[in-house]
Amino acid sequence: MITPEENDLLCRVEGNAPMGQLMRRHWTIICLSEEVAEADGAPVKARIFGEDLVVFRDTKGRLGVMDEYCPHRRASLVMGRNEDCGLRCLYHGWKIDVEGNVTEMVSEPVSSGFVNKVKHTAYPTHEWGGFVWAYMGPKETMPEFTPPVWAPTKETKVTIAKAILPCNWAQVLEGAIDSAHSSSLHSSDMVPARVNSAEATGELWLRPSTDKAPKLQIENTPYGFRYAAIRRPITQPTKNDYVRSTVFVAPATALIPPNNLYNVANINVPSDDQNTVFYFIAWGHPDSTPSTAEWRAFLGQEVGKDLDQYYRPLRNWDNRFWQDRQAMKDGNFTGITGFPNQDIAMWVTMGAIADRTQERLGASDLAIVEFRKQMIAAVQRFQENGTVIGTKDAMIAPDVCSFQAIIPKTTRWQDYPAHYVWNAPEKKPDSVV
Repeated sequence: MITPEENDLLCRVEGNAPMGQLMRRHWTIICLSEEVAEADGAPVKARIFGEDLVVFRDTKGRLGVMDEYCPHRRASLVMGRNEDCGLRCLYHGWKIDVEGNVTEMVSEPVSSGFVNKVKHTAYPTHEWGGFVWAYMGPKETMPEFTPPVWAPTKETKVTIAKAILPCNWAQVLEGAIDSAHSSSLHSSDMVPARVNSAEATGELWLRPSTDKAPKLQIENTPYGFRYAAIRRPITQPTKNDYVRSTVFVAPATALIPPNNLYNVANINVPSDDQNTVFYFIAWGHPDSTPSTAEWRAFLGQEVGKDLDQYYRPLRNWDNRFWQDRQAMKDGNFTGITGFPNQDIAMWVTMGAIADRTQERLGASDLAIVEFRKQMIAAVQRFQENGTVIGTKDAMIAPDVCSFQAIIPKTTRWQDYPAHYVWNAPEKKPDSVV
C-alpha cells in the first residue's frame, strides 16, 4: 500500500519537489530535433518540470534551451525574432544568444553598461538520436552526455512518435512496464499466432502465446531493474516458456520487448505535475526500422490527424477517445484504434495524478510495485546524501536490452544471451510496422 505522502513524492516534479530535482541530474529530452530543424526558424515552446522554456536553432546551427520569458519584462521569447545568432524580444528588442548572454538592449543607452549586467537562464544542450537534450541541474553536477541504450550509435535509426498527455509521468511509465495489460487492452492488435517469436506485420504485432496471466520475476539493478513476464507458449508449453523481458531505466525510460524487425522504447518526460511528454520509439537497423511516417500512422499518432500542431491528442474524455462501440460488438476489444491510444485512454481516465491509495494490486502488478518502491527509495536517498539513481557507476551498460523469446524451462531468463535486434534484411519488407 502506498501512502498519500509517498504518492506525492513519486509524482510531483515542479519547483523544489525532490523527484523533479533528482530528474534534473540526468540529461533530459526537451523536444524533437525536427521541431527546430531550421537555422533562424520559428522558436518552439517546451515545458519541462513545470518550467516554461524556449528552444531555437540559431544562425550557426547552435541549439538554445532557455527560460521562455525575456529577462526585461517577461514577454514570451517564443514570439521573438530568431536572427543573427540570437532571439530578439518583440517588446523592446532585447536580444539573447544560446548561452543566455544579452547581446543587445536597443531600448537602453549604450553608456549605461546594463547589457553586461544581465544574464538569462540558459541550459547546456546536446543533440542526439533525433532529440534536443538539456541538462537542467546545477552546473557543478553536470555529467558528460552519454548516448542512451536505445540510440547507441549515429548509424542507429531512431523513429519517434510524440504526444503531450494530460496526466502524471508515473502512471504513463507504469503503463509501459506493465506486461500483463497487453494481453487484454491490446488483444486486438497484439494477436496470438503460431510464430517462433514476436513478429511485426503491416497491421499487427504477433506473439506466440494465448496466456493472459504471466508470472513475473524481477532482477534489481543499480540503474533500475529487469523483469520477465513468463507465459505459456502456444507450441510445446510443457518444455518451453515464452519470456518477455522489460528493462526499467531510471528515472523514466522503459525498454520494451522487441519484435523481429526493430527494438522499442518508451520515454516519459514530466512537463509538470499533471502533464507528460510521451515518446514512443522504434529503433534499430535503417533497413528494418519503420520510417517516421509509417511509425506514426501505425500508432495513430499523426499530427493533423490524431494530434494537433502542438502534439496534443485530439482523442480525449469529452469525445470518449473516439471509441467505436460498433467495432467492439464486431470483435475489437477496445474500439480504439492504435494501441498507444488504448494506453492513453487508460492513463488519462485515472485522473491527472492517480490516487494509488485506492488501488487493489495483485501478482501481475509486481513490476509496478517494484518501480514505486525503487523510485521512492531513490528520492529518499537523494534527499539524504545527494545520490542520483542511474548515474556514474550505476549507469546502465550499453549491452543491456529487453528481449522476448521462447526458451527451455531449464534455462533461467536472467542467463538468456539477450541482444538488441539489428536485422539487415536481404530485401527491405514492404512494411516494417
